[in-house]
Amino acid sequence: MAGNKKKQQKKKQQAKAAATTSPTNGVATPDTHDEEMSDSPEPQTPTLSDPPAVLDLAKQAEKQKELGNTAFTSKKFQDAVEHYSRAIEYNPNEPNYSSNRAAAYMALKKYKPATADCQHALSIQGDSPSAKVLIRLARCQLYTGHTAPALSALRTALSLEPKNDAALQLQKKILELEDHVRNFERAKGRKDWGMARLALDKCSQVIDAEGGEIPLQWRVWKVELELAKGNWDAASIAANDAMRVEPNSPDIVTVRGLVMFLTAKMAQALQHAQSALRLDPGHEPAMRLRKRVKDVDRLKEEGNTAFKTGQLEEAVTKYGEAIERIGADDSEGKGGHIRAMLLSNRATALLKLGRYEEALSDTDISIELNKQSFKVHRTRARINLKLEKYESAVGDFRTAIEYAESEAGDAEVRALRTELKKAEVDLKRSKTKDYYKILGKNFSVSSQSSLSYVSAFLGVSRDCTEIEIKKAYRRESLKHHPDKVRFLERIIPIKILISAVGRRRREI
Repeated sequence: MAGNKKKQQKKKQQAKAAATTSPTNGVATPDTHDEEMSDSPEPQTPTLSDPPAVLDLAKQAEKQKELGNTAFTSKKFQDAVEHYSRAIEYNPNEPNYSSNRAAAYMALKKYKPATADCQHALSIQGDSPSAKVLIRLARCQLYTGHTAPALSALRTALSLEPKNDAALQLQKKILELEDHVRNFERAKGRKDWGMARLALDKCSQVIDAEGGEIPLQWRVWKVELELAKGNWDAASIAANDAMRVEPNSPDIVTVRGLVMFLTAKMAQALQHAQSALRLDPGHEPAMRLRKRVKDVDRLKEEGNTAFKTGQLEEAVTKYGEAIERIGADDSEGKGGHIRAMLLSNRATALLKLGRYEEALSDTDISIELNKQSFKVHRTRARINLKLEKYESAVGDFRTAIEYAESEAGDAEVRALRTELKKAEVDLKRSKTKDYYKILGKNFSVSSQSSLSYVSAFLGVSRDCTEIEIKKAYRRESLKHHPDKVRFLERIIPIKILISAVGRRRREI
């Protein structure tokens, strides 16, 4: 009786050893138990002491395993998965069944369930892990982008089989991927977005080559890179792709909300932040985004209200606070379209206040952030008119019309064409001799004046009186009397002006 028990124990030990023996060194092939091969381990079989029901389940499990092996050999991998699954149901404590199903999943490029099966098989093996299963696990982890656990599994495998070629080659590939990840992180740290994108593409190529699954974090990185480069359409596409793959990830939902915010889609941005918080109420990036969106939207509306009611200084202040809340971080495309919009709004208020240089600075930055907005080009054109930069004004009006034709209504396009014609007239007049400025007095050109082209450029205002002209004459005579040539040059425009003023008085 004691002898029978020893034989039974020996058979169990041999079966357990079969789970840790690897003739194929971790490649995606099932573990077979070919009894005709003299060097193959014996299949694990129930002992005579097991109850009949257990004996029957074990036999069915072995039968399903053999059917799975046949299907795998015939490259019917989904059928193989189903057979191995039944074998696991009948005998969940046999590690080879889970390992074999992992191989079938790997053949189907389903690395996440394959990873789970490898981990389950290793948990059954306990203190006697199989190098083959460890290598298989490392492959799955590599092709899901988890390099650290993959290297850990390989170190264990190599401690069992130091000269295992498959393990050594796989280790080299994992280390190369880690180099690409480090290159990405370094480039991102120094804000070299082009190099960061190149490194991230190399990371993805390693995964894509085996039909693997891109890690969630890499998908977030891709969106962030496009944002940093100001590629708003590409960022939106990357965020949408990530949402399709990971719709319930608060990280993905939040970064898509950030894209919405930076492209001035405030309502959608708020919805995404709230959705992320429903998935994870403590998600800090989503909490920060929600508050930021609410703050900016409130300040923008307060600025708009102040502008509409004529409180221009208050409007400038509120727009400025909103711009400050958005920020100009390089990693967010310097504030994107939402910052461009608010800079344009503030420039309009500054224009009405006569603060032309400040307004011009705001429009320049706004156009850098979003050159396709016809409104900011129109505002800059009007500012340039005030600054007598007629050529720039004409160019801006033409650009505004170009964008307005696809963005605005017909009425706005017609209004822009009217403004363009007036600017072109002013440009033409600006090319004649500047008699107004000869007397050194600044003024704003008015195209509605009845003066001639000569009188359109004098250092006195267009509605000047004869007394003002004579005062200017006396001032110039004191300056230039010794220089008869220069003095005569100034007498000419003064005579023209006096004549024009006289005509204007008679007309009135």
